[in-house]
Amino acid sequence: MGSPKPTTSRYKAKSLQHLPDRFSRSIRWLSPGLSIKRWLFLSAIGVILTCLGFAILVRLTPIFYVIQFLESSLRFFARLLPREISGPLVIGLGVFLVWWGQTRTLGSITEVLMPDSQDEVVDRLLVHRRLNRGPKIVVIGGGTGLSTLLRGLKSYSANITAVVTVADDGGSSGRLRREIGGLPPGDLRSCIAALADQEKLITALFQYRFKAGDGLTGHSFGNLFLTAMSDITDGWEQAIAASSQVLAVRGQVLPATLSDVSLWADLEDGRCIKGESKITAAAGKILRVGCTPARPPALPNAIRAIMDADLIILGPGSLYTSVVPNLLVPEIVEAIARRTVPRIYVCNIMSQPGETEGYTVADHVKALDSTCGKRIFDAVLVQKKLPSSMALARYMQENSHPIVIDRERLMRLGCRVILANVMDEDANTQYVRHSSERLARVLLRWYGRVNRMEYPTHA
Repeated sequence: MGSPKPTTSRYKAKSLQHLPDRFSRSIRWLSPGLSIKRWLFLSAIGVILTCLGFAILVRLTPIFYVIQFLESSLRFFARLLPREISGPLVIGLGVFLVWWGQTRTLGSITEVLMPDSQDEVVDRLLVHRRLNRGPKIVVIGGGTGLSTLLRGLKSYSANITAVVTVADDGGSSGRLRREIGGLPPGDLRSCIAALADQEKLITALFQYRFKAGDGLTGHSFGNLFLTAMSDITDGWEQAIAASSQVLAVRGQVLPATLSDVSLWADLEDGRCIKGESKITAAAGKILRVGCTPARPPALPNAIRAIMDADLIILGPGSLYTSVVPNLLVPEIVEAIARRTVPRIYVCNIMSQPGETEGYTVADHVKALDSTCGKRIFDAVLVQKKLPSSMALARYMQENSHPIVIDRERLMRLGCRVILANVMDEDANTQYVRHSSERLARVLLRWYGRVNRMEYPTHA
């Protein structure tokens, strides 16, 4: 008989403990930028007008009785308690009822919309508003470097456009391209996964490679998914857009061109290597890179994104097989060159055997200038500190070295250098990569500083 009382007491104590949290969550609904307060106020006016209209319709009879009832009630409370006590008491009761009703309503909405989520609807709305107010960022490149950067940028803005190279002809992408036709989906797949809300799960799913099956062995699920989507929809652009919608991608991923592009490279020893996957394997010094067909047309949406951008980023990624292929599309180069917004090139941390052996930062800049025929970026971002001695020894075995910062040559080229620590080093493998978080943070800080100083019209 006595057991229910302690249970009830514990329940009440637990409810009281949650009151501050509920109050805090309710207050967050009044945060600036949610566009909630104006609609609540408008709804309140609507309720009042509806009541007045109804009263007018019935010749004000209900208002007379309501006023009479309120008058008698107020007189009763005034006699029972002085107005210094009864007034605040009634106000407090009204506020409590409003807060309680709002909390229960929003709680019910949260249970329906997000039954398994620990987040609150208001937190999701705050993040959504903040990201939608972020700068319009266009990132141009390919490979793992581009997806690494996108993974960090999506925490700062939802207005991201990744313009991705479509020259890949190796691995699963190359097989699909030869057997089925269309664009190589590999780099597109990685960028879509990097920008997805459920990034870890989508990345694991998209990167999954079949280990058995006639014709399936070696193919990644993401490549097959995008290839199937391109067949179901009206083409690759629609396939990527539909996939991005299904996977809740922040921003958009666009191919640089819809043309069937094939890379070629002239080497110092006189060879001409055809095929993106064969250029690095040729292990020669690259003099020039081009593509077939020459001067492929750009995707109109990619040009539109560049012309609307607040910040344009080139790289990071393999110089000749990830970044340069996008710049072989003349319309993309011209669009970037016409913009007066901050534009920056993110240089690689280590040289790539068969592609940039012995290259300095200035060599990277000269290669991009030579490809474009002009300078299309304002600064180059370079890793400040060297990797550990163990990592350097690990890379030396692969004939790879840190990219040297040759300041004098860069000064003669008129190139501004931004030095920052944007590197992650794997303690187990001693491989170094750009850090998604640090790289994105440095780029956004640089953008904010330059935007205020040199581009006040875009602030």
